[in-house]
Amino acid sequence: MIDNGNARKVVGLSPTRNQSFFGRDIVSVRQFSRDDLTYITQIADEMRALVRRVGATDLLKGHILANLFYEPSTRTSSSFIAAMQRLGGSVIPIHGVQYSSVSKGESLPDTIRTLECYADVIVLRHPEVGASEVAARYATKPIISAGDGVGEHPTQALLDLYTIYSELGALDGLHVAMVGDLKNGRTVHSLARLLRNYDIRMSFVAPEILRLPEALKQEVADAGRAVAETERVEDVIADADVIYVTRVQKERFEDLRQYEAVKGYYEITPELMARAQKKMALMHPLPRVGEIHYDVDDDPRAAYFRQVENGLYVRMALLAAVLGKA
Repeated sequence: MIDNGNARKVVGLSPTRNQSFFGRDIVSVRQFSRDDLTYITQIADEMRALVRRVGATDLLKGHILANLFYEPSTRTSSSFIAAMQRLGGSVIPIHGVQYSSVSKGESLPDTIRTLECYADVIVLRHPEVGASEVAARYATKPIISAGDGVGEHPTQALLDLYTIYSELGALDGLHVAMVGDLKNGRTVHSLARLLRNYDIRMSFVAPEILRLPEALKQEVADAGRAVAETERVEDVIADADVIYVTRVQKERFEDLRQYEAVKGYYEITPELMARAQKKMALMHPLPRVGEIHYDVDDDPRAAYFRQVENGLYVRMALLAAVLGKA
């Protein structure tokens, strides 16, 4: 607990059924129980219905979001802005820190303390693992992580979970295969941890240099979930209920020769999809750089743009929840 004058905030704790999300940080998927996930799913359903019915509401009128992005973003940044605006709130967008006081050497704690003087909630994307937890320790307003380095991306994992549920109507009993850059993909890291809450079988499909970190694989196994590894997507395509594809992240490679060796390792084509189940979900956090052919986009199982849309509803739910309006 941080005590800063009269402002008090509990940091990094998971709410129980007897507590709300009000005032809480969203910095790791580890903080969520199944009850929490059910709650967010229900609120996201309500937000989806609201947007489709009337477009917007004044639920967060008078509230301000500071959108602080130290790394480039299209979907995450835009969806948080859209979420706040559809809820009637306002946004302070900071997407080029080279134009802010950060370029003068301002520390992250000081930047956070400054922004919370103006805003009611801060969304942070940062290149360093653990940056969101650091920000939460210094903040008296809620911090929502929008991804930190190769660490976690909790709101992406929440929208991914919501998409799986929306597409397939269930979570328990599924086979989820994650394909691509599993070493550097923070979306994969967060989703794998979140799926430990369900009776789900997981397959990790990657070349040797891009395999899921051993510690994370052990976390999944320790939760009692069945785990398999392979280098071939053909080994899982016929049996998987979810194929979650990620791009090979060029920006995470120190040796570009290694990147060139694996950048086109997986390609999802119509021919490959012909071998998949009739009812399944093909997902991708985007952006894609050749992993899924454009010819696949018209396949009704291609869920990645519905996945993007779901990000709006989940982030609306989170903003309303942490500001006490859900």
